[in-house]
Amino acid sequence: MLPDASRTPSDWRHAHELPAARVDFRRALGCFATGVTVVTMVDHDGRRIGITANSFSSVSMDPPLILWSLARSSPNARAFADCRHFAINILAGDQDAICTRFAQPAADKFATVDITAGAHDVPLIAGAAAHLECDVEAIHPGGDHFILVGRVQRFRWHDAAPLVFCKGVLRSFDTALQEQEA
Repeated sequence: MLPDASRTPSDWRHAHELPAARVDFRRALGCFATGVTVVTMVDHDGRRIGITANSFSSVSMDPPLILWSLARSSPNARAFADCRHFAINILAGDQDAICTRFAQPAADKFATVDITAGAHDVPLIAGAAAHLECDVEAIHPGGDHFILVGRVQRFRWHDAAPLVFCKGVLRSFDTALQEQEA
């Protein structure tokens, strides 16, 4: 039997209509656990750029498409809007420091990060659970964000536990993987 959505459970903390409560809307979205990625590219001047993004999703298997979104206000918005290639580095459970590093402004975010060059010299972060090397398929407006659709050209992965983000907390997803293998 499905729960009656018209009834508000007594343990719900907030019930709002938008646009009145942006902070609470963000908290509601935070209830959805996501994987964590670092999206990397090389700009026209050869400068490596990378940002943490958890707004990542698969779109299609045929053709192989993914998407992620980037705030229009990001200092890297223009570079990503102009790029032709990027990589999605799906972070492993032990890479929370890399997540934090690429989430904050820094002169050279890659300075202490072990990387290899993928196709088109796009940086691939060593130890990531997976790499998806993409060509830009499309860029769409999405409110205060851009939605970037990538066509996956090459990928690699291994059985590392992924890093997950939920309710403002980063955690490794290794417990679930161990239970699945048992």
